[in-house]
Amino acid sequence: MTLHTSTLILNQSRPLRPPTAPTERKALSLLGRNRLLRAGALESRGIPRAALARLQAAGRIVRIARGVYARAGAPPGTHRDLAVAAARVPAGVVCLLSALRFHGIGTQDPFEVWLALGRGATVPRLPEVPLRILRFAPPLLVEGVQVHVIEGVSVRISTPARTVVDAFKFRGKVGIDVAVEALREGWNDRRFTAEELRTHAVACRMERVMRPYLESIL
Repeated sequence: MTLHTSTLILNQSRPLRPPTAPTERKALSLLGRNRLLRAGALESRGIPRAALARLQAAGRIVRIARGVYARAGAPPGTHRDLAVAAARVPAGVVCLLSALRFHGIGTQDPFEVWLALGRGATVPRLPEVPLRILRFAPPLLVEGVQVHVIEGVSVRISTPARTVVDAFKFRGKVGIDVAVEALREGWNDRRFTAEELRTHAVACRMERVMRPYLESIL
């Protein structure tokens, strides 16, 4: 998935002004070469928003999304869309097609970030990264979920086994062919064990649905 680039275009004819204030130098140091940070996180480390505005005006940093910044010229990582989504929606869990793509399972390349949230949780407007929101019960927001650090952002992502089970659970949204493909490829590549699949299938009440497919490959 490619991020909208309108906020990333720099005026190349304008020379970059070197940072002068200690807070500005500190901000650049914190951002590093391949890191995203929210304005709130920078403020908590003593970097006022005025310093960020000066750095942005000088072309030293760019705003990737509302309240999310990176150093100018830093190449975006493969999964920047996930990092931006997590920076703006830290309670979300990357799931289903986006999780399959992250884990390199199957052939899916969604243009949206598939994100699970608790029922009733609010979703911010995020024009830079389209979101596909699903609602999970609280226990399923932690069951089979791991934290990965992407461009300095902690991103919660469902594990390969949990993602496959979710694909069967939401087969009406992703298609049963996607679920079966993920199951077969993940199993052949040894991305999970039979016990992991069964554990998550029970937690998600998918054991009956998945049983014939599991019996065909295990």
